[in-house]
Amino acid sequence: MQVILLERIEKLGQMGEIVSVKPGFARNYLLPQRKARRATKENLALFEQHRAQLEADNLEQRSEAEKVGEKLDGLTITLIRQAGESGQLYGSVNARDIAAEVSAAGFTVGRSQIELTTVIKTLGLHPVTVRLHPEVTVTITVNVARSEAEAEAQAEAGRMVSPSEQRAAEEAAEAEAEEALAKIEAEEAEAEVGDSDEKTEAAS
Repeated sequence: MQVILLERIEKLGQMGEIVSVKPGFARNYLLPQRKARRATKENLALFEQHRAQLEADNLEQRSEAEKVGEKLDGLTITLIRQAGESGQLYGSVNARDIAAEVSAAGFTVGRSQIELTTVIKTLGLHPVTVRLHPEVTVTITVNVARSEAEAEAQAEAGRMVSPSEQRAAEEAAEAEAEEALAKIEAEEAEAEVGDSDEKTEAAS
């Protein structure tokens, strides 16, 4: 089936191009989403009549998308999920989950704008493409972890952190905290001894 593209479609063509597509793709996606029209004489004439307005609208929408993209690009969102020792999720993370979290961060995106070739099924840091406009895409990072602490450890390491590594990090943090506390207590004890010596000298 031949259609006129009303916007740029990646790997297919630019606005105004007449391309051949499978009938199912046209009927189920391009036509209902108003991304294309059948390439009839009437539609071609109508497109040419409104081409300038369509191009102007596209330019404005792209400009808005670029502004949002500057703020959204590089965003990291955290999703807490249950997983096994190997890092395999008991469930999965899909486009709807990611869109909801991105929206919670202050950006309005729909799940159709989240480009996932397959759902996420493991812990770790996952780069995900967000299409803000046919000509504007940005990449965000989805940090999938079992807890906020694990998410922080993964962000620092730049990869999935195994349970043993997580425990070692927690033990090291506890040891560091205990050492700092012991140091404070020693300094306070030393200060008290100093005060006691000063009082003894004053009394004598």
